[in-house]
Amino acid sequence: MYLYGLYLILNVQQQAGTASGGSPKARVASYKVCWPPFKGAECFDADILAAIDAAIGDGVDVISASVGGDAGDYMNDGLSIGSFVAVKNGVTVVCSAGNSGPKPGTVSNVAPWIITVGASSMDREFQAFVELSNGSRFEGTSLSTPLPENKMYDLISAADGKAANASALQALLCKKDSLDPEKVKGKIVVCLRGDNARVDKGQQAATAGAVGMILCNDKASGNEIISDAHVLPASQINYKDGEAVFSYLNSTKDPKGYITAPNTQLHTKPAPFMASFSSRGPNTITPGILKPDITAPGVNVVAAYTEATGPTDIESDNRRTPFNVESGTSMSCPHISGIVGLLKTLRPQWSPAAIRSAIMTTSRTRDNTRKPMVDATFHKATPFGYGAGHVQPNKASHPGLVYDLNTGDYLDFLCAIGYENKVVQLFADDPLYTCREGANLLDFNYPSITVPKLTDSVTITRKLTNVGPPSTYRSYFHAPLGVEVSVEPKQLTFSKVGEEKMFQMTIGATSEKALGYVFGELTWTDSKHYVRTPIVVQLSS
Repeated sequence: MYLYGLYLILNVQQQAGTASGGSPKARVASYKVCWPPFKGAECFDADILAAIDAAIGDGVDVISASVGGDAGDYMNDGLSIGSFVAVKNGVTVVCSAGNSGPKPGTVSNVAPWIITVGASSMDREFQAFVELSNGSRFEGTSLSTPLPENKMYDLISAADGKAANASALQALLCKKDSLDPEKVKGKIVVCLRGDNARVDKGQQAATAGAVGMILCNDKASGNEIISDAHVLPASQINYKDGEAVFSYLNSTKDPKGYITAPNTQLHTKPAPFMASFSSRGPNTITPGILKPDITAPGVNVVAAYTEATGPTDIESDNRRTPFNVESGTSMSCPHISGIVGLLKTLRPQWSPAAIRSAIMTTSRTRDNTRKPMVDATFHKATPFGYGAGHVQPNKASHPGLVYDLNTGDYLDFLCAIGYENKVVQLFADDPLYTCREGANLLDFNYPSITVPKLTDSVTITRKLTNVGPPSTYRSYFHAPLGVEVSVEPKQLTFSKVGEEKMFQMTIGATSEKALGYVFGELTWTDSKHYVRTPIVVQLSS
Protein backbone atom coordinates (compact mmCIF):
# COMPACT_ATOMS: atom_id res chain seq x y z
CA MET A 1 0.00 0.00 0.00
CA TYR A 2 0.99 3.61 -0.36
CA LEU A 3 2.18 4.68 3.11
CA TYR A 4 2.12 1.62 5.29
CA GLY A 5 2.97 -1.08 2.80
CA LEU A 6 6.23 -1.48 4.73
CA TYR A 7 4.22 -1.66 7.94
CA LEU A 8 2.09 -4.51 6.59
CA ILE A 9 5.04 -6.39 5.13
CA LEU A 10 6.88 -6.35 8.42
CA ASN A 11 3.69 -7.22 10.29
CA VAL A 12 4.05 -10.55 8.47
CA GLN A 13 7.82 -10.85 8.57
CA GLN A 14 9.46 -8.86 11.37
CA GLN A 15 11.28 -10.40 14.31
CA ALA A 16 12.75 -8.11 16.96
CA GLY A 17 13.33 -8.83 20.62
CA THR A 18 10.43 -10.84 21.96
CA ALA A 19 8.03 -9.59 19.25
CA SER A 20 7.53 -11.51 16.05
CA GLY A 21 5.45 -11.30 12.90
CA GLY A 22 3.28 -14.13 11.61
CA SER A 23 5.98 -15.61 9.34
CA PRO A 24 9.27 -14.15 10.63
CA LYS A 25 11.45 -16.13 8.21
CA ALA A 26 9.28 -15.55 5.13
CA ARG A 27 10.72 -14.11 1.95
CA VAL A 28 8.67 -11.06 1.03
CA ALA A 29 8.10 -9.46 -2.37
CA SER A 30 6.51 -6.01 -2.42
CA TYR A 31 4.41 -4.65 -5.28
CA LYS A 32 3.28 -1.02 -5.30
CA VAL A 33 -0.37 -0.61 -6.31
CA CYS A 34 -1.38 2.61 -4.51
CA TRP A 35 -0.29 6.17 -5.17
CA PRO A 36 -0.93 9.70 -3.92
CA PRO A 37 -4.61 10.55 -4.53
CA PHE A 38 -5.53 11.30 -8.15
CA LYS A 39 -9.09 12.41 -8.87
CA GLY A 40 -10.19 10.88 -5.57
CA ALA A 41 -8.59 7.48 -6.20
CA GLU A 42 -5.35 5.94 -4.95
CA CYS A 43 -5.33 2.24 -5.90
CA PHE A 44 -6.16 1.47 -9.52
CA ASP A 45 -7.28 -1.87 -10.99
CA ALA A 46 -4.59 -1.75 -13.67
CA ASP A 47 -1.85 -1.59 -11.03
CA ILE A 48 -3.50 -4.29 -8.89
CA LEU A 49 -3.80 -6.66 -11.87
CA ALA A 50 -0.20 -5.98 -12.95
CA ALA A 51 1.04 -6.64 -9.40
CA ILE A 52 -0.87 -9.92 -9.14
CA ASP A 53 0.48 -11.04 -12.52
CA ALA A 54 4.01 -10.19 -11.38
CA ALA A 55 3.53 -12.01 -8.07
CA ILE A 56 2.29 -15.15 -9.82
CA GLY A 57 5.26 -15.00 -12.16
CA ASP A 58 7.62 -14.59 -9.22
CA GLY A 59 6.28 -17.77 -7.65
CA VAL A 60 4.77 -16.36 -4.44
CA ASP A 61 2.66 -18.62 -2.22
CA VAL A 62 0.37 -16.00 -0.73
CA ILE A 63 -0.79 -12.51 -1.71
CA SER A 64 -1.70 -10.17 1.15
CA ALA A 65 -3.85 -7.28 -0.07
CA SER A 66 -4.99 -4.74 2.50
CA VAL A 67 -6.84 -2.76 -0.15
CA GLY A 68 -10.41 -2.54 -1.33
CA GLY A 69 -13.50 -0.39 -1.72
CA ASP A 70 -17.22 -1.00 -1.75
CA ALA A 71 -18.17 -4.53 -2.72
CA GLY A 72 -19.18 -4.82 -6.38
CA ASP A 73 -19.76 -7.16 -9.27
CA TYR A 74 -16.91 -9.65 -9.57
CA MET A 75 -16.38 -8.83 -13.26
CA ASN A 76 -15.94 -5.13 -12.46
CA ASP A 77 -13.48 -5.63 -9.60
CA GLY A 78 -9.81 -5.83 -10.53
CA LEU A 79 -8.83 -7.44 -7.23
CA SER A 80 -11.53 -10.07 -7.64
CA ILE A 81 -10.47 -10.88 -11.21
CA GLY A 82 -6.77 -10.93 -10.38
CA SER A 83 -7.22 -13.05 -7.27
CA PHE A 84 -9.20 -15.62 -9.28
CA VAL A 85 -6.21 -16.03 -11.57
CA ALA A 86 -3.89 -16.23 -8.56
CA VAL A 87 -5.95 -18.96 -6.87
CA LYS A 88 -6.18 -20.78 -10.19
CA ASN A 89 -2.38 -20.87 -10.06
CA GLY A 90 -2.29 -22.15 -6.48
CA VAL A 91 -1.64 -18.79 -4.80
CA THR A 92 -3.73 -18.01 -1.71
CA VAL A 93 -5.13 -14.46 -1.66
CA VAL A 94 -5.92 -12.75 1.67
CA CYS A 95 -7.77 -9.42 1.79
CA SER A 96 -9.04 -7.02 4.43
CA ALA A 97 -12.80 -6.89 5.04
CA GLY A 98 -12.82 -3.09 5.29
CA ASN A 99 -13.19 -0.49 8.04
CA SER A 100 -16.81 0.60 7.51
CA GLY A 101 -18.38 -1.18 10.49
CA PRO A 102 -20.40 -1.65 12.53
CA LYS A 103 -23.02 -0.91 9.86
CA PRO A 104 -24.42 -4.16 8.37
CA GLY A 105 -23.66 -5.07 4.76
CA THR A 106 -20.40 -3.13 4.56
CA VAL A 107 -17.96 -6.03 4.09
CA SER A 108 -15.80 -5.80 0.95
CA ASN A 109 -13.57 -8.22 -0.98
CA VAL A 110 -16.34 -10.82 -0.92
CA ALA A 111 -15.28 -13.10 -3.80
CA PRO A 112 -15.39 -16.71 -2.51
CA TRP A 113 -11.87 -17.46 -3.74
CA ILE A 114 -10.51 -14.73 -1.42
CA ILE A 115 -9.93 -15.14 2.34
CA THR A 116 -11.70 -12.09 3.79
CA VAL A 117 -10.47 -10.94 7.21
CA GLY A 118 -12.23 -8.92 9.90
CA ALA A 119 -10.52 -7.24 12.86
CA SER A 120 -10.72 -8.05 16.56
CA SER A 121 -8.78 -7.12 19.67
CA MET A 122 -6.03 -8.94 21.54
CA ASP A 123 -5.25 -9.38 25.24
CA ARG A 124 -2.70 -6.56 25.38
CA GLU A 125 -3.49 -2.94 26.14
CA PHE A 126 -1.49 0.27 26.42
CA GLN A 127 -3.29 1.69 29.43
CA ALA A 128 -3.42 5.38 30.33
CA PHE A 129 -5.88 6.04 33.15
CA VAL A 130 -8.02 9.15 33.47
CA GLU A 131 -8.30 10.36 37.07
CA LEU A 132 -10.79 12.98 38.28
CA SER A 133 -10.65 15.09 41.42
CA ASN A 134 -13.83 13.40 42.72
CA GLY A 135 -11.89 10.12 43.00
CA SER A 136 -13.17 8.50 39.82
CA ARG A 137 -10.65 6.57 37.74
CA PHE A 138 -11.25 5.29 34.20
CA GLU A 139 -9.13 2.95 32.12
CA GLY A 140 -8.08 4.45 28.80
CA THR A 141 -5.39 3.89 26.22
CA SER A 142 -2.68 5.94 24.55
CA LEU A 143 0.89 5.98 23.27
CA SER A 144 1.44 9.67 24.01
CA THR A 145 4.01 11.24 26.28
CA PRO A 146 3.00 11.81 29.95
CA LEU A 147 1.83 15.13 31.34
CA PRO A 148 4.66 17.50 32.34
CA GLU A 149 3.77 17.50 36.05
CA ASN A 150 2.30 14.96 38.47
CA LYS A 151 -0.66 17.11 39.51
CA MET A 152 -4.35 17.68 38.84
CA TYR A 153 -4.99 19.95 35.84
CA ASP A 154 -8.01 22.05 34.99
CA LEU A 155 -10.49 20.20 32.76
CA ILE A 156 -12.75 21.73 30.14
CA SER A 157 -15.32 20.27 27.80
CA ALA A 158 -14.32 21.07 24.24
CA ALA A 159 -17.85 22.43 23.70
CA ASP A 160 -17.22 25.00 26.46
CA GLY A 161 -13.92 25.90 24.83
CA LYS A 162 -15.42 26.69 21.45
CA ALA A 163 -14.17 29.51 19.30
CA ALA A 164 -16.54 32.35 18.45
CA ASN A 165 -17.02 31.20 14.85
CA ALA A 166 -17.53 27.51 15.68
CA SER A 167 -20.61 25.58 16.72
CA ALA A 168 -20.72 23.68 20.00
CA LEU A 169 -20.78 20.39 18.05
CA GLN A 170 -17.74 21.32 15.97
CA ALA A 171 -15.87 22.22 19.13
CA LEU A 172 -17.00 19.07 20.96
CA LEU A 173 -15.57 17.04 18.09
CA CYS A 174 -12.37 19.15 18.28
CA LYS A 175 -12.44 20.06 14.61
CA LYS A 176 -10.01 22.43 12.93
CA ASP A 177 -10.11 26.01 14.30
CA SER A 178 -13.05 25.16 16.59
CA LEU A 179 -11.26 25.76 19.91
CA ASP A 180 -10.54 29.12 21.54
CA PRO A 181 -6.92 29.27 22.85
CA GLU A 182 -7.89 31.70 25.59
CA LYS A 183 -10.35 29.15 27.00
CA VAL A 184 -8.34 25.93 26.70
CA LYS A 185 -4.72 26.98 27.17
CA GLY A 186 -3.00 24.94 29.88
CA LYS A 187 -6.05 22.71 30.41
CA ILE A 188 -6.97 19.12 29.58
CA VAL A 189 -9.63 19.29 26.87
CA VAL A 190 -12.37 16.63 26.72
CA CYS A 191 -13.23 15.81 23.08
CA LEU A 192 -15.80 13.46 21.54
CA ARG A 193 -14.85 10.78 19.00
CA GLY A 194 -16.38 11.01 15.54
CA ASP A 195 -16.11 12.70 12.10
CA ASN A 196 -12.43 13.73 12.08
CA ALA A 197 -9.43 11.53 12.87
CA ARG A 198 -8.62 10.79 16.50
CA VAL A 199 -5.08 12.14 16.15
CA ASP A 200 -6.39 15.27 14.43
CA LYS A 201 -8.47 16.05 17.50
CA GLY A 202 -5.30 15.93 19.57
CA GLN A 203 -3.56 18.18 17.07
CA GLN A 204 -6.37 20.75 17.28
CA ALA A 205 -6.25 20.68 21.08
CA ALA A 206 -2.46 21.11 21.05
CA THR A 207 -2.67 23.96 18.52
CA ALA A 208 -5.09 25.75 20.83
CA GLY A 209 -2.64 25.38 23.72
CA ALA A 210 -4.21 22.51 25.65
CA VAL A 211 -1.86 20.54 27.88
CA GLY A 212 -3.69 17.26 27.31
CA MET A 213 -6.78 15.60 25.83
CA ILE A 214 -9.33 13.06 27.02
CA LEU A 215 -10.97 11.48 23.98
CA CYS A 216 -14.41 10.02 24.80
CA ASN A 217 -15.94 7.40 22.54
CA ASP A 218 -19.22 8.12 20.83
CA LYS A 219 -22.02 5.56 21.17
CA ALA A 220 -21.18 3.78 17.90
CA SER A 221 -17.59 3.15 19.04
CA GLY A 222 -18.71 1.70 22.37
CA ASN A 223 -15.85 -0.02 24.18
CA GLU A 224 -13.36 0.00 21.31
CA ILE A 225 -10.47 2.24 22.35
CA ILE A 226 -7.44 2.77 20.13
CA SER A 227 -3.85 3.47 21.17
CA ASP A 228 -2.60 6.47 19.20
CA ALA A 229 0.70 8.33 19.37
CA HIS A 230 -1.06 11.65 19.99
CA VAL A 231 0.97 14.85 19.69
CA LEU A 232 0.06 15.79 23.27
CA PRO A 233 -0.58 13.78 26.47
CA ALA A 234 -3.90 12.02 25.91
CA SER A 235 -6.07 9.03 26.73
CA GLN A 236 -9.05 7.54 24.91
CA ILE A 237 -11.85 6.11 27.08
CA ASN A 238 -14.98 4.13 26.24
CA TYR A 239 -18.49 5.47 25.78
CA LYS A 240 -19.81 4.73 29.27
CA ASP A 241 -16.77 6.24 30.98
CA GLY A 242 -16.94 9.22 28.65
CA GLU A 243 -20.51 9.86 29.77
CA ALA A 244 -19.28 9.83 33.37
CA VAL A 245 -16.56 12.39 32.56
CA PHE A 246 -19.02 14.74 30.86
CA SER A 247 -21.41 14.31 33.81
CA TYR A 248 -18.59 15.26 36.17
CA LEU A 249 -17.80 18.36 34.09
CA ASN A 250 -21.42 19.45 34.42
CA SER A 251 -21.51 18.79 38.18
CA THR A 252 -18.75 21.13 39.35
CA LYS A 253 -17.49 24.65 38.74
CA ASP A 254 -13.86 23.60 39.23
CA PRO A 255 -13.30 20.33 37.32
CA LYS A 256 -9.82 18.88 37.53
CA GLY A 257 -8.21 15.72 36.23
CA TYR A 258 -5.05 13.84 35.37
CA ILE A 259 -3.87 11.35 32.74
CA THR A 260 -1.41 8.67 33.85
CA ALA A 261 1.60 7.76 31.72
CA PRO A 262 0.88 4.88 29.29
CA ASN A 263 1.76 1.42 30.55
CA THR A 264 1.66 -1.95 28.79
CA GLN A 265 -0.76 -4.45 30.33
CA LEU A 266 -0.89 -8.12 29.22
CA HIS A 267 -3.59 -10.80 29.58
CA THR A 268 -6.44 -8.29 29.62
CA LYS A 269 -10.06 -9.50 29.58
CA PRO A 270 -12.34 -9.91 27.74
CA ALA A 271 -10.36 -10.60 24.60
CA PRO A 272 -10.74 -10.88 21.76
CA PHE A 273 -13.79 -8.80 20.93
CA MET A 274 -14.85 -7.44 17.54
CA ALA A 275 -13.64 -3.98 16.58
CA SER A 276 -16.49 -1.58 15.86
CA PHE A 277 -14.75 -0.37 12.68
CA SER A 278 -14.50 -3.89 11.20
CA SER A 279 -16.88 -4.15 8.23
CA ARG A 280 -19.84 -6.45 8.73
CA GLY A 281 -21.89 -8.89 6.71
CA PRO A 282 -24.24 -9.84 5.23
CA ASN A 283 -22.57 -10.18 1.85
CA THR A 284 -24.45 -7.75 -0.42
CA ILE A 285 -23.12 -9.26 -3.66
CA THR A 286 -23.75 -12.97 -3.00
CA PRO A 287 -25.88 -13.30 0.17
CA GLY A 288 -25.43 -17.09 0.03
CA ILE A 289 -21.72 -16.77 0.92
CA LEU A 290 -20.79 -15.71 4.45
CA LYS A 291 -18.26 -12.89 4.63
CA PRO A 292 -15.96 -12.10 6.34
CA ASP A 293 -14.43 -15.57 6.61
CA ILE A 294 -12.35 -15.10 9.73
CA THR A 295 -11.19 -12.46 12.20
CA ALA A 296 -7.68 -11.78 13.50
CA PRO A 297 -5.90 -9.18 15.66
CA GLY A 298 -6.43 -5.76 14.14
CA VAL A 299 -6.56 -3.40 17.14
CA ASN A 300 -3.40 -1.75 18.51
CA VAL A 301 -1.01 -3.85 16.46
CA VAL A 302 2.74 -3.18 16.81
CA ALA A 303 4.92 -3.36 13.69
CA ALA A 304 7.66 -1.57 11.80
CA TYR A 305 6.75 1.87 10.49
CA THR A 306 8.02 4.16 7.77
CA GLU A 307 10.17 7.05 8.97
CA ALA A 308 9.08 9.12 5.98
CA THR A 309 6.26 10.52 8.09
CA GLY A 310 5.36 11.02 11.73
CA PRO A 311 3.45 8.41 13.74
CA THR A 312 0.20 10.39 13.40
CA ASP A 313 0.73 11.00 9.65
CA ILE A 314 -0.01 14.67 10.34
CA GLU A 315 2.19 16.98 8.26
CA SER A 316 3.28 19.04 11.26
CA ASP A 317 4.25 15.93 13.26
CA ASN A 318 8.05 15.94 13.04
CA ARG A 319 8.56 12.88 15.24
CA ARG A 320 10.03 9.78 13.63
CA THR A 321 9.89 6.18 14.85
CA PRO A 322 10.84 2.82 13.33
CA PHE A 323 7.86 1.17 15.08
CA ASN A 324 4.27 2.24 15.59
CA VAL A 325 0.87 0.93 16.67
CA GLU A 326 -1.96 0.87 14.13
CA SER A 327 -5.52 -0.48 13.94
CA GLY A 328 -7.70 -1.66 11.08
CA THR A 329 -8.49 -4.68 8.95
CA SER A 330 -5.32 -3.71 7.10
CA MET A 331 -3.56 -4.96 10.23
CA SER A 332 -5.58 -8.17 10.68
CA CYS A 333 -5.17 -9.19 7.03
CA PRO A 334 -1.37 -9.76 7.26
CA HIS A 335 -1.87 -11.81 10.42
CA ILE A 336 -3.81 -14.32 8.34
CA SER A 337 -1.33 -13.98 5.47
CA GLY A 338 1.48 -14.94 7.83
CA ILE A 339 -0.48 -17.94 9.06
CA VAL A 340 -1.15 -18.98 5.45
CA GLY A 341 2.61 -18.84 4.83
CA LEU A 342 3.26 -21.13 7.79
CA LEU A 343 0.53 -23.56 6.71
CA LYS A 344 1.90 -23.61 3.16
CA THR A 345 5.30 -24.54 4.61
CA LEU A 346 3.82 -27.30 6.76
CA ARG A 347 1.32 -28.53 4.17
CA PRO A 348 2.71 -27.61 0.72
CA GLN A 349 0.21 -29.90 -1.01
CA TRP A 350 -2.84 -28.02 0.35
CA SER A 351 -4.84 -25.86 -2.06
CA PRO A 352 -5.80 -22.25 -1.19
CA ALA A 353 -9.32 -23.52 -0.38
CA ALA A 354 -7.98 -26.24 1.93
CA ILE A 355 -5.87 -23.64 3.76
CA ARG A 356 -8.87 -21.35 4.18
CA SER A 357 -10.97 -24.27 5.44
CA ALA A 358 -8.34 -25.22 8.00
CA ILE A 359 -8.19 -21.65 9.29
CA MET A 360 -11.97 -21.27 9.45
CA THR A 361 -13.02 -24.63 10.90
CA THR A 362 -10.49 -24.51 13.76
CA SER A 363 -11.25 -20.94 14.85
CA ARG A 364 -12.93 -20.01 18.13
CA THR A 365 -16.01 -17.95 18.94
CA ARG A 366 -15.35 -17.58 22.68
CA ASP A 367 -13.07 -15.10 24.41
CA ASN A 368 -10.56 -15.61 27.21
CA THR A 369 -13.35 -15.58 29.81
CA ARG A 370 -14.86 -18.61 28.00
CA LYS A 371 -17.91 -16.57 27.09
CA PRO A 372 -19.17 -15.88 23.55
CA MET A 373 -17.21 -13.16 21.77
CA VAL A 374 -18.79 -9.72 21.95
CA ASP A 375 -18.62 -6.60 19.84
CA ALA A 376 -17.43 -3.18 20.92
CA THR A 377 -20.74 -2.48 22.69
CA PHE A 378 -20.38 -5.77 24.62
CA HIS A 379 -23.33 -7.31 22.80
CA LYS A 380 -22.89 -10.87 21.54
CA ALA A 381 -21.01 -10.86 18.24
CA THR A 382 -22.23 -12.86 15.24
CA PRO A 383 -20.70 -14.51 12.16
CA PHE A 384 -21.41 -11.27 10.28
CA GLY A 385 -18.60 -9.79 12.37
CA TYR A 386 -16.17 -12.66 12.89
CA GLY A 387 -17.07 -15.08 10.07
CA ALA A 388 -16.16 -18.52 11.35
CA GLY A 389 -14.41 -17.04 14.41
CA HIS A 390 -11.09 -15.75 15.73
CA VAL A 391 -8.11 -17.55 14.20
CA GLN A 392 -6.17 -20.22 16.16
CA PRO A 393 -2.95 -20.79 14.15
CA ASN A 394 -1.68 -23.93 15.88
CA LYS A 395 -4.99 -25.75 15.53
CA ALA A 396 -5.22 -24.76 11.86
CA SER A 397 -2.16 -26.92 11.16
CA HIS A 398 -4.10 -30.05 12.19
CA PRO A 399 -7.75 -29.53 11.16
CA GLY A 400 -8.53 -33.21 10.58
CA LEU A 401 -10.90 -32.53 7.67
CA VAL A 402 -11.17 -29.74 5.10
CA TYR A 403 -13.77 -28.42 2.68
CA ASP A 404 -11.76 -28.23 -0.55
CA LEU A 405 -12.50 -26.38 -3.80
CA ASN A 406 -10.85 -26.23 -7.22
CA THR A 407 -11.11 -23.98 -10.27
CA GLY A 408 -14.03 -26.01 -11.64
CA ASP A 409 -15.96 -25.42 -8.42
CA TYR A 410 -15.42 -21.67 -8.69
CA LEU A 411 -16.62 -21.71 -12.31
CA ASP A 412 -19.71 -23.62 -11.15
CA PHE A 413 -20.21 -20.89 -8.55
CA LEU A 414 -20.18 -18.18 -11.23
CA CYS A 415 -22.66 -20.16 -13.31
CA ALA A 416 -24.90 -20.77 -10.28
CA ILE A 417 -25.21 -17.06 -9.44
CA GLY A 418 -26.26 -16.22 -13.00
CA TYR A 419 -23.21 -15.27 -15.04
CA GLU A 420 -23.59 -16.01 -18.75
CA ASN A 421 -21.36 -18.55 -20.48
CA LYS A 422 -19.41 -15.87 -22.33
CA VAL A 423 -18.47 -14.20 -19.03
CA VAL A 424 -17.52 -17.44 -17.28
CA GLN A 425 -15.39 -18.32 -20.32
CA LEU A 426 -13.25 -15.27 -19.50
CA PHE A 427 -12.61 -16.60 -15.98
CA ALA A 428 -12.02 -20.09 -17.32
CA ASP A 429 -9.68 -18.73 -20.03
CA ASP A 430 -11.45 -21.19 -22.31
CA PRO A 431 -13.65 -19.97 -25.22
CA LEU A 432 -15.37 -23.38 -25.32
CA TYR A 433 -16.29 -23.58 -21.63
CA THR A 434 -19.97 -24.32 -20.99
CA CYS A 435 -21.74 -23.95 -17.64
CA ARG A 436 -22.59 -27.29 -16.07
CA GLU A 437 -26.29 -28.02 -15.80
CA GLY A 438 -27.53 -28.16 -12.23
CA ALA A 439 -24.83 -25.89 -10.74
CA ASN A 440 -26.31 -24.86 -7.39
CA LEU A 441 -24.98 -22.30 -4.93
CA LEU A 442 -26.32 -24.36 -1.99
CA ASP A 443 -23.90 -27.16 -2.95
CA PHE A 444 -20.85 -24.92 -3.31
CA ASN A 445 -18.33 -26.59 -0.98
CA TYR A 446 -17.66 -23.55 1.22
CA PRO A 447 -16.55 -23.94 4.89
CA SER A 448 -19.65 -22.00 6.01
CA ILE A 449 -23.32 -22.60 5.27
CA THR A 450 -25.54 -19.63 4.45
CA VAL A 451 -29.18 -19.78 3.35
CA PRO A 452 -30.81 -16.43 2.55
CA LYS A 453 -34.60 -16.04 2.44
CA LEU A 454 -35.53 -19.48 3.75
CA THR A 455 -39.30 -20.03 3.68
CA ASP A 456 -39.67 -23.83 3.54
CA SER A 457 -36.77 -26.31 3.53
CA VAL A 458 -33.60 -26.85 1.51
CA THR A 459 -31.03 -29.62 1.25
CA ILE A 460 -27.34 -28.72 1.12
CA THR A 461 -24.51 -30.98 -0.01
CA ARG A 462 -20.96 -30.72 1.27
CA LYS A 463 -17.80 -32.81 0.76
CA LEU A 464 -15.11 -33.34 3.39
CA THR A 465 -11.54 -34.38 2.62
CA ASN A 466 -9.45 -36.18 5.24
CA VAL A 467 -6.07 -34.54 5.92
CA GLY A 468 -5.41 -36.37 9.19
CA PRO A 469 -5.03 -39.95 10.44
CA PRO A 470 -7.74 -42.58 9.82
CA SER A 471 -10.70 -41.80 12.04
CA THR A 472 -14.46 -41.76 12.43
CA TYR A 473 -16.22 -38.39 12.74
CA ARG A 474 -19.68 -37.79 14.16
CA SER A 475 -21.83 -34.75 13.51
CA TYR A 476 -23.25 -32.42 16.13
CA PHE A 477 -25.11 -29.22 15.48
CA HIS A 478 -26.60 -26.22 17.21
CA ALA A 479 -29.66 -25.29 15.14
CA PRO A 480 -30.43 -21.62 14.57
CA LEU A 481 -33.53 -20.23 16.30
CA GLY A 482 -36.68 -21.13 14.37
CA VAL A 483 -34.84 -23.65 12.20
CA GLU A 484 -34.84 -27.45 12.11
CA VAL A 485 -31.60 -29.15 11.04
CA SER A 486 -30.82 -32.75 10.11
CA VAL A 487 -27.59 -34.30 8.78
CA GLU A 488 -27.16 -37.53 6.79
CA PRO A 489 -25.12 -39.56 7.29
CA LYS A 490 -24.50 -38.71 10.91
CA GLN A 491 -21.13 -40.48 10.88
CA LEU A 492 -18.23 -40.47 8.42
CA THR A 493 -15.32 -42.93 8.51
CA PHE A 494 -12.03 -42.11 6.78
CA SER A 495 -9.32 -44.72 6.27
CA LYS A 496 -6.61 -42.68 4.53
CA VAL A 497 -5.37 -39.17 3.79
CA GLY A 498 -7.11 -37.60 0.80
CA GLU A 499 -10.25 -39.71 1.11
CA GLU A 500 -13.44 -37.77 0.41
CA LYS A 501 -16.89 -38.25 1.92
CA MET A 502 -20.11 -36.35 1.25
CA PHE A 503 -22.97 -35.45 3.55
CA GLN A 504 -26.26 -33.61 3.22
CA MET A 505 -27.83 -31.15 5.59
CA THR A 506 -31.52 -30.37 5.44
CA ILE A 507 -32.58 -27.02 6.85
CA GLY A 508 -36.24 -26.21 7.39
CA ALA A 509 -38.11 -23.26 8.85
CA THR A 510 -40.12 -24.08 11.98
CA SER A 511 -41.17 -20.52 12.68
CA GLU A 512 -43.72 -18.58 10.65
CA LYS A 513 -42.24 -15.32 11.90
CA ALA A 514 -39.74 -13.39 9.80
CA LEU A 515 -36.97 -13.54 12.41
CA GLY A 516 -34.33 -12.12 10.07
CA TYR A 517 -30.89 -13.69 10.31
CA VAL A 518 -30.34 -16.47 12.84
CA PHE A 519 -27.14 -18.37 13.56
CA GLY A 520 -26.03 -21.87 14.47
CA GLU A 521 -23.17 -24.27 13.77
CA LEU A 522 -22.30 -27.78 12.62
CA THR A 523 -19.35 -29.68 14.07
CA TRP A 524 -17.75 -32.92 12.90
CA THR A 525 -15.52 -34.47 15.57
CA ASP A 526 -13.51 -37.60 16.26
CA SER A 527 -12.84 -36.34 19.83
CA LYS A 528 -9.41 -35.03 18.78
CA HIS A 529 -10.37 -32.74 15.92
CA TYR A 530 -13.33 -30.35 15.90
CA VAL A 531 -14.32 -29.26 12.39
CA ARG A 532 -16.78 -26.44 13.04
CA THR A 533 -18.87 -24.73 10.37
CA PRO A 534 -21.08 -21.67 10.97
CA ILE A 535 -24.71 -21.84 9.83
CA VAL A 536 -26.43 -18.59 8.83
CA VAL A 537 -30.11 -18.59 7.88
CA GLN A 538 -32.36 -15.70 6.92
CA LEU A 539 -35.94 -16.50 7.87
CA SER A 540 -38.49 -14.81 5.63
CA SER A 541 -42.26 -14.83 5.98
